[in-house]
Amino acid sequence: MSVIVLAGMIGAGKSTYTTLISKELRSKAFYEHVDDNSILEKFYDDPKRWAFSLQIFFLNTRFRSIKEALVHRHNVLDRSIYEDALFTRINYEQGNMSEAEMVLYTDLLDNMMEEITGMPKKGPDLLIYLRGSFETHLERIEKRGRPYEQIEDNSELLTYYKRLHGRYDEWFASYDKSPTLIINIDEINLERQGDQALVMHKVKQALKKQRDL
Repeated sequence: MSVIVLAGMIGAGKSTYTTLISKELRSKAFYEHVDDNSILEKFYDDPKRWAFSLQIFFLNTRFRSIKEALVHRHNVLDRSIYEDALFTRINYEQGNMSEAEMVLYTDLLDNMMEEITGMPKKGPDLLIYLRGSFETHLERIEKRGRPYEQIEDNSELLTYYKRLHGRYDEWFASYDKSPTLIINIDEINLERQGDQALVMHKVKQALKKQRDL
């Protein structure tokens, strides 16, 4: 059983990578709840009103996904509970959440993580960090075309993106739940078939190394 989780900032291409990897490995794909998330667009419109609600929504859905993934065979998650706290911390630092909300969120997350460590499979087999320049992320956000994600005339959202991007390497350095693999999205383009093959080679080699340990 191999459980793979994708990590990376908004616009990294996690869903695209999840689709590719799950198809190649014949795994079940777990996607982040976006289209059925009634809070997400409200958050972008009024982050101070909706940040806490959004983070609780994501925490709940990611907890449900990781629990299901860790007891089934071969799964790929396009984002996991392990990086959720980073988004919450950034929102708190930007004043979008109160200290009381941050404390409540952290306590709930800690409680959930204790439940995960008590499961037969205690963590993923591999975390893939999609790492790229800030410019690459902005280009992909613009290309994706979700109106509420665009930074035009929205300096507060640009600041949020910059702060989030600037903290990802720090978060990744502290991650210790599984082996990891970094993919440079500045250099890899999944629209090229050769790059798809290269990514799958890297993923299979990382899984093989993990199994051999």
